[in-house]
Amino acid sequence: MAGYGQGSRQKANDEKGHDIRSTNILAARAVADAVRTSLGPKGMDKMIQDAKGEVIISNDGATILAQMKLMHPTAKMMAELSKAQDVEAGDGTTSVVVIAGGLLGAAEKLLAKGIHPQTITEAFLMAAEKAEEVLAEMSIPVDLGDRDQLLQAAMTSLNSKVVSQNADILAPIAVDAVLKVIDPLTATNVDLNDIKIVKKLGGTTDDCELVDGLVLSQRIAKAAGGPRRVENAKVGLIQFCLSAPKTDMESNIQVRDYSSMDRLLREERTIVAKIVKQIAKTGCNVLLVQKSILRDATTDLSLDFCAKAKILVVRDIERDDIEFISKMLGLEPIASLDHFTAENLAPVGLVCEDFMGGEGSIIRFTGLKPSPVTGGCCSILVRASNVLLLDETERSIHDALCVVRSLVKKKALIPGGAAPEMEMSCKLAQWARTIGGINAVCIETYAEALELVPYTLAENAGMQPVEIVTQLRAAHMKGEKYAGINVKKGSITDMYAEKVVQPLLVSVNSIKMATETVRMILKIDDIVICR
Repeated sequence: MAGYGQGSRQKANDEKGHDIRSTNILAARAVADAVRTSLGPKGMDKMIQDAKGEVIISNDGATILAQMKLMHPTAKMMAELSKAQDVEAGDGTTSVVVIAGGLLGAAEKLLAKGIHPQTITEAFLMAAEKAEEVLAEMSIPVDLGDRDQLLQAAMTSLNSKVVSQNADILAPIAVDAVLKVIDPLTATNVDLNDIKIVKKLGGTTDDCELVDGLVLSQRIAKAAGGPRRVENAKVGLIQFCLSAPKTDMESNIQVRDYSSMDRLLREERTIVAKIVKQIAKTGCNVLLVQKSILRDATTDLSLDFCAKAKILVVRDIERDDIEFISKMLGLEPIASLDHFTAENLAPVGLVCEDFMGGEGSIIRFTGLKPSPVTGGCCSILVRASNVLLLDETERSIHDALCVVRSLVKKKALIPGGAAPEMEMSCKLAQWARTIGGINAVCIETYAEALELVPYTLAENAGMQPVEIVTQLRAAHMKGEKYAGINVKKGSITDMYAEKVVQPLLVSVNSIKMATETVRMILKIDDIVICR
């Protein structure tokens, strides 16, 4: 069957289409090969330097590809594929690109045999649908009330990161943060915007913590010696300025004598005093002020009045944070003084400044009343000794949060260690023999391509890839569907027993998206450039 003659060879497209397709496959595979060495817990890290000299160290596929300056449109498709996986599942961003690269290599072999691209794409779609069924069969259901299962999945995700040695600290933080903002009995998704990650340089990764409440990286305005700690606080969030008004148009005021200058300053004091008096009258004793571009959000004069009224002022609240703060504290941002009333304030148990050694301080809001909107709120404080590690720790925690979110979306776990890829490969190869025809050849090649993941995993861990993959294939043929590569012991073991697990959603998405991208690339037979 495999050696069908020239007569039965399908008519492949003309020479030009063949050349375009080959170039596209070459460009996409080059991208896949660039991130292939970063796969798995023993994967290498990449150091990325941009035009300004900024450096990022990461082994997260989506981060690496997002920073790459890619020129070829097909290479950009691979970066988009990784980004889509990051948005949808949050993990498996490297493996999705590796799988797509493997499938493109398989497609190239099939094209060389003279099989029409349309036939290949149809067969690949059938194989992907069958692969999803295989994954569903080998998965085990997850109960969101079982914290240990969620922890195992988060640990597996963190073990392949730069901060893997701190996985036992970061995994519980990620799991507890998600469980805080959802109801485990009814939740079908998690809004990660409800979990604020605050980065603060200094300390070590061991100092990362989950804060039950709100943490702000801004500083308390203490120029006028106002309070630094307020218990039973009434918090207000304003979007107007605590300073004298300016004219809408650009204008100059000429002051000719001291009396008019005196009158001007007196008027300014009166206006500011009136604003602060009205704020203090509502019972507000903690004031968050949004950053202003047009004029000073606060002046020394207004801070002095606030200090006398015993109001704690936090300046420069970013516009992006306004929605999160208002949702978490259960208050409305107020845009004009007329609407600043006692009903618009939020009660908070304690607002205080927490000094973090030599690297400044943070502001903690604890003892929040759970608002009906969120049911709970939390912030994750991320610490690290340098900026590169701080950014990478933040990305790793985000990935761990996404893994837990994947389990909330699709409540099922599958083993890690390349067990699902090998199981799909074996099952698809067996299924292909029952079909016959050209589709069988395509599906068999698809099954072979999936073996690239265990091969790469073994190669990156410094094992003998051919030997390990052969042992793994033999184990799966015997029916050991949970057998995977244990990179720490350098052998084939049961992944569930080793507690190496990942969400079903991550693998299902990888297969679906990689196959879709490969089918799209195969269907392109010409590039039209518009000037």
